[in-house]
Amino acid sequence: EDPDFRRALQRLWTQWTEKSDAGGRHPWYDQQWQAVWSWLEAGEVFLRLRKRLPSDGLRVPIQIQVIEAELCPHTYNAVRPNGNKVRAGIEFDRIGRRVAYWFYSFRPGDPNEWDINDFRRVPAKWVIHLFDEVRPGQIRGIPHLTQGLIRLHELDKYDDATLLRQQIGNLYAMFITQPAGDLSSGLNPVTGLAPDATRGDRDVIGLEPGISHELAPGEDLKFSDPPDPPSTYPDFIKQQLMSFASAARVPYEVLTGDMRGLNDRVMRVILHEFRRRIQAWQHNLVADQLCQTVWNWWMDQVFVSGVLPIPEAYTEDPAPWTEVKWVPQGWPYIHPVQDVVAAEKAIKAGFTSRSAIVSEQGEDAEVIDEEQAADNARAAEMGLAYETSTGRASAAVPATEGATA
Repeated sequence: EDPDFRRALQRLWTQWTEKSDAGGRHPWYDQQWQAVWSWLEAGEVFLRLRKRLPSDGLRVPIQIQVIEAELCPHTYNAVRPNGNKVRAGIEFDRIGRRVAYWFYSFRPGDPNEWDINDFRRVPAKWVIHLFDEVRPGQIRGIPHLTQGLIRLHELDKYDDATLLRQQIGNLYAMFITQPAGDLSSGLNPVTGLAPDATRGDRDVIGLEPGISHELAPGEDLKFSDPPDPPSTYPDFIKQQLMSFASAARVPYEVLTGDMRGLNDRVMRVILHEFRRRIQAWQHNLVADQLCQTVWNWWMDQVFVSGVLPIPEAYTEDPAPWTEVKWVPQGWPYIHPVQDVVAAEKAIKAGFTSRSAIVSEQGEDAEVIDEEQAADNARAAEMGLAYETSTGRASAAVPATEGATA
């Protein structure tokens, strides 16, 4: 609730995000992108908290390591001496809670490493296992495109076969025909030479613009007429891509960019449905599983390391101090004029707030208010006035006589 404390915390967080990578290469938001991309590709990804020493020069001494799914062996199953069970690389206690993860210390298949049983046990409280748990009790993730990969593979083979058919059909441009039984002099009528031993009595004529060849009496040229692609080829490809898009949970139009036959109203409906699915992933996976857990780790280290004084209430109940609103990047307007007018009317009707609309655009209402106040103050100081100035309060609308409040 203290605005000064929030600003100090925000500045500290912004500084840390530039040095969050345990490998020293990426800022935190790049690591988010890596994690989400790995989740889409492999169905899951791991992030590990790495504590650092004061000598490492970090004000908040933690960093995050993004770990690919293949480093947690799904084939590793064992029973620990204490009775814990390791299933698919994840260790569970006797009541089914995750207590640790087992990781290779190197990438599987690395030719420079030989010990395939070199595992490292990492306590579960320092690991984020990011995946979409679609079934109760599911312990490992499923690749996002699994359901459509076989169809996509078969479609690729069909497309290659169609292309090869056209290539073969275009190999022969024309043929020279002779009357039946006409052996002539035994010399090639085009070149005047003896038949090429490597081609029998059928010489190949190279074609180029403006070429002219003399034919023997009775001979004729027949040009090749290669078959066209099947008339149903475009429709078949579209149908298969639509099936794959459904399996991938992406609209066909977004997947392919094919907007033929769509108007803006239909496209708006398609994009709204797609955005709802993306928003579910943003809030349920990225915000709840990933960002909030990292924030909790980070807040602990902020106070433990003494960067900020520990509030007395934090030790009793840290929950109020770790509450944070995660605002994803905003979606661009589909129809800017209509969307802005609709938002304005919704605010005036009391259906939503200006802060909610600003959050939908990926911004912070407090920051926008501060920027607008600074813009207005600067304009007033310089004697400038704009129609868009937000410094003028709207005149109150007088109540109609006899109206009730």
